[in-house]
Amino acid sequence: MPPVSPDSPALRPSVGRRTVLGAAAAAAPVLAGLSASPASAAQKARPPEKLTPSRRKPRALPGGGDLGPNVLVFDPSTPDIQAGLDEVFSRQESAQFGTGRYALLFKPGTYHGLNAQLGFYTSIAGLGLSPDDTTINGDVTVDAGWFNGNATQNFWRSAENLALVPANGTNRWAVAQAAPFRRMHVRGGLNLAPTGYGWASGGYIADSRIEGQVGPYSQQQWYTRDSAIGSWLNGVWNMVFSGVEGAPAQSFANPPYTTLDTTPVSREKPFLYVSGSEFCVFLPEKRTNARGVTWGNGTPRGTSLPLTQFYVARPGVTAATLNQALTQGLHLLLTPGIYHVDQPIQVDRPNTVVLGLGYATVVPDNGVTALQVADVDGVRLAGFLIDAGPVNSATLLEVGPQGASQDHSANPTTVQDVFVRIGGAGAGKATTSMVINSRHTIVDHTWVWRADHGTGVGWETNRADYGVVVNGDDVLATGLFVEHFNKYDVQWYGQRGRTIFFQNEKAYDAPNQAAVQNGSIKGYAAYKVGDNVTAHEGWGLGSYCYYNVDPTIVQHHGFAAPNRPGVTFHDLLVVSLGGNGQYEHVINETGAPTSGTSTTPSTVVSYP
Repeated sequence: MPPVSPDSPALRPSVGRRTVLGAAAAAAPVLAGLSASPASAAQKARPPEKLTPSRRKPRALPGGGDLGPNVLVFDPSTPDIQAGLDEVFSRQESAQFGTGRYALLFKPGTYHGLNAQLGFYTSIAGLGLSPDDTTINGDVTVDAGWFNGNATQNFWRSAENLALVPANGTNRWAVAQAAPFRRMHVRGGLNLAPTGYGWASGGYIADSRIEGQVGPYSQQQWYTRDSAIGSWLNGVWNMVFSGVEGAPAQSFANPPYTTLDTTPVSREKPFLYVSGSEFCVFLPEKRTNARGVTWGNGTPRGTSLPLTQFYVARPGVTAATLNQALTQGLHLLLTPGIYHVDQPIQVDRPNTVVLGLGYATVVPDNGVTALQVADVDGVRLAGFLIDAGPVNSATLLEVGPQGASQDHSANPTTVQDVFVRIGGAGAGKATTSMVINSRHTIVDHTWVWRADHGTGVGWETNRADYGVVVNGDDVLATGLFVEHFNKYDVQWYGQRGRTIFFQNEKAYDAPNQAAVQNGSIKGYAAYKVGDNVTAHEGWGLGSYCYYNVDPTIVQHHGFAAPNRPGVTFHDLLVVSLGGNGQYEHVINETGAPTSGTSTTPSTVVSYP
């Protein structure tokens, strides 16, 4: 690792976070949808498949169809591509809580001289089976000019399945939460900080190859999975790697690197691609003890589904129609936009795919659960946002019913780039956001967020007591971001659970110590393992506090777990941001207290 000057911004801890430097910019007005280039045959409606209903039902819904006005499909001959990219960015750059949603899709080929700047709710992706099928001689850029150089609010955007040859040798990707960088090939370096270094709080990379150096600079934390990198420059608080060729050696807490040679189980996110003139969805196969990218040697391993096997949903469709499509045996493709549901989307069939494009957003009305999955094999949920409604929902996402017990080890359910928000875009409430009941579920990159800024934000206004609750056994979380809940952020009751990377902030807005008092314990742990759990393991877990309403609040610990040999943790940290609140310990009664205003982590390398 090249040396970094002690005075470099690379080594300056990022004091403060989102609200330290001010509230979000007002959302930009949402304009009418852009018209994409002429639709290919892949986008034209196909006749419905012949279905044999078990009983009389409404007319069968067709599979396939047009992807809608907010999916822009480019090929190398498309005129004025840069102008189209710039137009979407102008709408989305500061529209943090706006209603615009966009997917920018590039057919295989080579594109020259582009700089695709990505704003909120914008996804860019190649349409090949390999990232190298779609090469941009140019950049896919996220910076923070809209927020005065502060990248801690650069949420909800993604890049996937492209090869980049950056114009100046290094691509800038200065993101915060919910901004995955998947299946990317950067033929150069990757800079994760904004111009001027500033503040940054991300992030997630998976199944990607970065040939040059990755420079986090001011990034407080980062998780990289099943990838290959040339080198890694530095770390601030918590940098975690699993299955990454070229990752720095294990060295927590100084430098703060947690490195696992492999990822125990992984299955990459489904993705859209073109085969001839038709759209298909590729479903990568499960890997065990994974290391490196999936696409480096020829055709990736997995299966493929034609778009005709998907109900291509458009905003305005009802939950009843979505459920009819699922009952017919169709998968769901949610095109960009906002979907209100007055009953749960019910996934009961094994191997069902629910795939969102462009941060398709599901809002539950009247306090319902947005989506429920039966205790079945192989469901894939990917690429959408659940936004709580104003009437309290008991839960927002349920994977498996209460008491689920089937063995899914051969074909687990995966939850990937599925994000949850309570408040921010308006008042929302939910008692528990995400409940995982099915065994062997893989939660691969989620951000479950009770909003700390925006509209509809307040200790009771966007009340949400619990973030993620895991009841199922043998669940694996890779890249778990859960923040600001009124009580516990994560509660884990299943046996043999594992978490690789956890990022948390306690709720900023607790009015006083009494509001977070947990019986005789000061504050609710960010990550609580149930008292009856006999086997659990975690690597690279961090919790931060910034009690800006009452800076005198004391949090007894960030982590709580039974003290027994089978429950083990590696590389834990707690941080008080500028002395606004303090932790007495890291985990249980172990670990030094935070103190003062130095924003220096207190760490525990191994527990017990």
